[in-house]
Amino acid sequence: MLKVGIIGCGKITQVRHAPEYAENPNVNLVGYYDEDPRRSRAMAEEFGGVAFNSAEELLSSGVDAVSVCVANVAHAEMTIKALNAGVHVLCEKPMAATMEECEDMLKAARISGKRLLIGQNQRLAKAHQKARELIINGEIGRVITFRTTFGHPGPEGWTGMKNSWFFDKKRAAFGTMADLGVHKTDLLHFLLDDEIDEVTAKIATLDKQFPDGSPITVDDNAYCIYQTKKGAVGTMHVSWTFYGEEDNSTIIYGTKGVIRCYHHPKYSLIVESPNGAKIYFQLDQLTSNKDQTSGGRTNTGVIDTFVSALISGEASYLDAEESIKAMRVIFAAEESAHKGSTIHISQ
Repeated sequence: MLKVGIIGCGKITQVRHAPEYAENPNVNLVGYYDEDPRRSRAMAEEFGGVAFNSAEELLSSGVDAVSVCVANVAHAEMTIKALNAGVHVLCEKPMAATMEECEDMLKAARISGKRLLIGQNQRLAKAHQKARELIINGEIGRVITFRTTFGHPGPEGWTGMKNSWFFDKKRAAFGTMADLGVHKTDLLHFLLDDEIDEVTAKIATLDKQFPDGSPITVDDNAYCIYQTKKGAVGTMHVSWTFYGEEDNSTIIYGTKGVIRCYHHPKYSLIVESPNGAKIYFQLDQLTSNKDQTSGGRTNTGVIDTFVSALISGEASYLDAEESIKAMRVIFAAEESAHKGSTIHISQ
């Protein structure tokens, strides 16, 4: 049985990591650390284990693996510290605050011989996995264009805090482009079995404010035009200002048809042919922030995938070697928005 700890006990730990570890029969949740001791004590009381006084104390307690669920700017430091201590790591997305930090995390994993996975849960959704299979098998021919969206009312609905660290550039490093955009960028790589190599982006703060009325210091909307190595062109829009139902849809347009993922309230996958025929798949529904904060379904599959990778030793969809490709696109999009020009991505 794997001995697992969690570093950072905010909302993502409370509604995803801790409950999913507790549900996994191959895991013994042994402890937690948070800069606010009240939060780590609350996790220990609810899920068992010990509230440690420091991350170092947790890492030296004999744990096999940890989840790193701290603020974005601390991802690299805490992940590298854990890897250097001989501990496997599941790090929340976005991977890190700079490209250099992302590379340093990979280097630490290689040197330590320990696994590093990133919580890119959209790769695990059943409709996305089926769509990837259909696309690779040529069901809709050559992919020409695509359109992907991820929008919800914002982190305040997720965290319950109007002054969330997600809004503070000093702790978050970036806003919706990396918070939601990294999910959809990574998903496009996965679905298309391709990589984005060109981006033109507009990143803006359109509405979100701190409680005192001043604008938040990160973006709340991001729009990107992407081109892949294989020549497909499409758009991504991510937003914290969808003040209604969450939209987490992706549409792929090919020479022989169209695939719609999570675009219909009942059918998670729809395949359309040029003659108008449609095939409907009722596979699953994506777990939304509202689902989890209201006590709904908790299991995203991320923890089970991490645990399985550690036990089997096999490659995983969530390996950092895959996730870092999406981070290159995120940083290129930030550069594009800043310069007002198209950026070609160097690998």
